[in-house]
Amino acid sequence: MHKRNFLQFAALTAVAGAALVGCGKQEAPAPAPAASAASAPAPKAEPLKIAFAYVGPVGDGGWTFAHDNGRKALEKEFGDKIATSFVESVPESADAERVIRDMAGQGNKLIFGTTFGYMEPMLKVAADNPNINFQHATGYKTAANMSTYDSRTYEGAYMAGVIAGKMTKSNTLGVVASVPIPEVIRNINAFTLGAQSSNPKIKTKVVWVNEWFNPPKETEAATSLMNGGADVLFQNTDSAAVLKTAEAKGKRAFGWDSDMTAYGPKAHLASAIINWGPYYIHATKAALEGKKESAQTWWGVKEGAIDIVSIAEDVPAETKEKVEEIKKGLKDGSFAIWKGPIVDNTGKEQIKKDAVADDKFLSGLNFYVKGVEGKIPGNSK
Repeated sequence: MHKRNFLQFAALTAVAGAALVGCGKQEAPAPAPAASAASAPAPKAEPLKIAFAYVGPVGDGGWTFAHDNGRKALEKEFGDKIATSFVESVPESADAERVIRDMAGQGNKLIFGTTFGYMEPMLKVAADNPNINFQHATGYKTAANMSTYDSRTYEGAYMAGVIAGKMTKSNTLGVVASVPIPEVIRNINAFTLGAQSSNPKIKTKVVWVNEWFNPPKETEAATSLMNGGADVLFQNTDSAAVLKTAEAKGKRAFGWDSDMTAYGPKAHLASAIINWGPYYIHATKAALEGKKESAQTWWGVKEGAIDIVSIAEDVPAETKEKVEEIKKGLKDGSFAIWKGPIVDNTGKEQIKKDAVADDKFLSGLNFYVKGVEGKIPGNSK
């Protein structure tokens, strides 16, 4: 047989044999599934993208630094379940809307705006992005997908005041104030009330810089206050300029929002700090669970959001003990800062004897307490 014919014959025979096997009662075992298909891992979930808009530079102290510490606390808590980013020094202007809108366009599903002036821009962007969670710090307007959050910074201000009242020699305190909104006015008043609890002779002078972060203006304001007789300074601005100026002039001052001891170790009396970590973890957990919130949250000493730290060694022991008692009272609710009678600096009673102001009252607070000199900008009363 020709070799080629022989090969054809063999192939036909093999095909026929395979057909006969297929007709039998026993079927050939099915081939085993590929091992790689059976053990393929489930696709990894994409991390939740979170963005932060900061009003100032991150730096190493102050308001924005405290917020960035909160962002880092998130990363530590949730690891690769989230991916965070931030834009710093975003002005409270049309730029804020542009930045927040860009964050939404980049796929962030949780966006934090960390200053009062972002409220209206964030509301606009939230309305156009119903599937994104927005969080606004210190504001009062909410939407179906936008919450507000704040820290009771006035608690730290009050405790700082307790120390200031004891440490002043001139009985004149100075406050470098940022923007005349209820948040800042509360802090000026609380600082003064705390100081008066230690020293009834206290009076407080205020200089407004109308910005949150402007070191040259803060320096100028601090100098003006000291020239006016203030020997202990407090601030509601974001840089360490006030403490540095006090150090240079041989006066005393407080750190604000974060521990600022290093900026003026001789001047530093204590730092009233904010810990944003607990709230940022709370909000992120809700977002990871697919919740959309429209809430208003205001946390303080009780929730671990406010504290006063690094109290100077020369502060009397009894004053330190008093601060600890106040801190304990704020935690368990037995101490109230805004308990009447409280009168304003025109003599009008604002909170009646034994009455305690509620959050609605505090949210709209627009007067100076007795002992604070001058008028609030834009307020003719």
